[in-house]
Order: sequence, then structure tokens, then C-alpha cells
Amino acid sequence: MAISTPSIGGESGKLSRTARVRGTPIDEAAIIKALDQAAHPHPDRVNEIVEVALQLKGLSPDEAAVLLQAEPEQLPLVFDAARRVKDAIYGGRIVLFAPIYLTNVCTNNCLYCSFRRDNRSLRRKSLSLDEVAEQVRFLQGMGHKRLLVEAGESVSNQLIDYVTSAIETIYSTKIGNGSIRRVNVNIAATTIENYRRLKAVGIGTYQLFQETYHRETYSTVHPSGPKSDYDYHLTAMDRAMEAGIDDVGIGALFGLYEYRFETLAILQHAKYLERKFGVGPHTISVPRWRPATGTDFVPAHQVSDLDFKRIVAVLRLAVPYTGIILSTRERPDMRDELLSLGVSQISAASSTSPGGYCSEQEGNRSQFATADRRSLDEVVRQICRKGYLPSFCTACYRRGRTGEAFMELAKPGDIQEMCRPNALLTFEEYLLDYASTETRKLGERLIRQQLEGIENPALQRSTRKRLDEIVGGKRDLYF
Repeated sequence: MAISTPSIGGESGKLSRTARVRGTPIDEAAIIKALDQAAHPHPDRVNEIVEVALQLKGLSPDEAAVLLQAEPEQLPLVFDAARRVKDAIYGGRIVLFAPIYLTNVCTNNCLYCSFRRDNRSLRRKSLSLDEVAEQVRFLQGMGHKRLLVEAGESVSNQLIDYVTSAIETIYSTKIGNGSIRRVNVNIAATTIENYRRLKAVGIGTYQLFQETYHRETYSTVHPSGPKSDYDYHLTAMDRAMEAGIDDVGIGALFGLYEYRFETLAILQHAKYLERKFGVGPHTISVPRWRPATGTDFVPAHQVSDLDFKRIVAVLRLAVPYTGIILSTRERPDMRDELLSLGVSQISAASSTSPGGYCSEQEGNRSQFATADRRSLDEVVRQICRKGYLPSFCTACYRRGRTGEAFMELAKPGDIQEMCRPNALLTFEEYLLDYASTETRKLGERLIRQQLEGIENPALQRSTRKRLDEIVGGKRDLYF
């Protein structure tokens, strides 16, 4: 039986039933069957699945399919459950980072991206290593400790040399108390050998989004270039994990195809990685389509604000221990609201162009339009106002608590013993070195409140001691 929802796929309003390609993690027929069977769910079934989710064990794709089609009047129940699961696992922490774009030169021709090869209106730029260091100093001056390296795709084998040299430059560039302590990477699918090289220079998480898991749509929006190979792109995480990269991040560009299909495909991909490697993705990103210069492409499946909230909430319930990342594609009010529905990491004060953190270099080089233009200090202040704890922590990565080792601590809840204290230490650093007077007052009050929430008396004393040491001038203390 085909999905009857009029908004889904094609002229007939039905999803195509493309057969699964052997050896890949995505089974389109199974996704469509799950959505068909879960259509118009009874309220009792929705309640039942919400109760399952509150046990913090996650949901199957079939169970998630029910929540993705719950009637609007039941969404408050789903949203409340997402808040409770988020608070139980993350304790109100929000991790902050910024992207750094190395180059907008690209050999692909993705219809939705301003970096696409045929865009003649885009000013092309590849940063020199000196320019990389300049951008890093600017970001350190804001207070950032985590960066996400981004780059257009090149067919040249020299791209990996360029990226690894840039990462070494990022780690070695320091001003005052500033330092970048974790570099995550979002670059094109590559070989096991190249992933080993990324691991060797000390990357944190390797991210790559499938953009759309729907094979037919994927071919349409990726007409040429290396990225047009659906299967090579999809299996990038296999090669990265085979190369020894513990933490990987997946995602989809919501709007390219029907959001319920994409959400279940993400969950299929996550389950596949867990079965094959013993651990699923460290993060899931939920970018939503935004206009890009030099392309008139408008996707056929744009996602409403309400449905976007549903996506985030269902992902939080389905994969409770996986970080959910939200970018500055979203408006400030939407970002603020999604913090309570499952988002655990956000970018702040972002530029999507190479050299963009120096305004005179911005020009017409951006990948897409951002909707949240607030400074890092403004974002931090708003996080505090909502009662959440801003975190610049990188301790797990540096202590080797990654991949399966992280999940062994996270699933029984033991990671909480370290996450809140480490977040407090990094937040105190930010308040002392970079925050405005108003943000510092709010932040210090929040730190006092959060300290009282550390139930282990010895850990609370140790955290207070280290906070005092930071006030006294020490930096980079962590458990």
C-alpha cells in the first residue's frame, strides 16, 4: 500500500519504490513500508511509543515512523518527551563551535549549493596557511575552542595535503589564552588511506551528510562531479571507521526530499553503523535548505517550522545518546526553541565563506545564506537566559573517551559525572577571557546554580577547586 499523504513525492503524491542496492545501509522499500503501516496512528499507539522513548533506550525506525505521523494535537506530548530525554542525558549542556571554510573551489555541480562548479558569479578563494592562521586568531578572539573545517571538493590528490596542513596550522596557532582544542572535519568522501591521514593529525569527528538518502532525488540534485556517486558517498563512514576514526557524524539536507523518509533513512544509517562497528554516529546534523547565490534551485519538499521541530524531537527520542547539531541556517528564535527539543550542539557567529571572518574579505564567496547573525557573546547570553549551560569542552576527545568508549559511559549515564564539571570549567574560561559584563554576570550566577547540581560531594569540591584555579589564571583544566 502506498503512502497516501499528498505532500510526498512525485506527481502521484507517492514515494518511489526504488529497490535497495545490495551492500548499502539504506533500504528504501523498508522505509516506505514503515511509513505506510504507521500512517494515521491511533493516539494510544503514540502514547505507548513515547513511554518507550522515556526509558532512554532509543526507538526503532518503525516506532519513529509513528511519531513522525502523529496528529498535530499530539505533538506537545512528543515535544515534552524530547525535553525530558534531552535533560536526562545532556543535563542542559549546549556545546558551541564555529566552521572555518578553507576553499570554495569545487568540482561538483550540486544544484542547491553556491560552490557548484558552474556558478560563474561566485568569487573563488582558497586560503593560504597564513590566512588560515589569521582566521583562527579571529575565532580565538571570540572565545571559540572547537572548529569545523569545511572545503569544496577537488579531484586533485593534493586536497588532503592542504586540509591536513591547515589542521596542523589551526592547532599550532595560539593568541593569549586562546587555543583551538578540537578540530572536526567536514570534507568530501575519500579513501581509507586519506581518512587515516586525517586521524593522524588529530581530528575529532568526521562529518559528511548524505544530503538526501533518496537515490533518485540524489541523482537529480548531484548531476555531475565525484559527489554524483551515491554509493561511494553513502559508504564514506564505513571507510572512515575502518581507518580508525572513532567519531563520525551523519545528516541530511532537509527539503531536498520528503522529511519523514529522510529521518527514517538517517536512523537506518545509524543502526547500520552500530551493527557493523559496534557504535553509531557521534552526531547527527539537521541542516534545512537555505537559498544560495548563483543558483535558482528551490527544493520541492521544504520543511515547515512545526515539522522541523518534529524532526529534531523524534531524532532525540530515537537516538538519545547521539549529539544533534544545528547551524546558523536557522533563525535565532527557532534555534533558541530547538535547544529544548533535542539539539545539543550549535554553531555561533558563523561565516560560510573562506576568509569570511574578516569582513573586508567576505565578498561573494558564501556557501549559503545564514539566518542567525548574532555574535558568540549574544548566543552565549541567550543560552544562559534559557537556563542551559554553554560548553566549550573537548575533554572526552583528549582523554580518549571517543567511539565505543564514550558510549560505554554515556548509555548508563556515567558520562554525566564528567560532562557538567568540564562544561563549567570551560565556561568559566570564556567568562573571564571573552564575555561582556552582562554575559559574565549571568554566567557566574548560572555556574553557582550548576555547581549545586553536582551530587557527588567529592566531585563538587574538586570542581570548585579547579574553578578557583581558573580564576587564579590557570587554563585548560579538565577531568
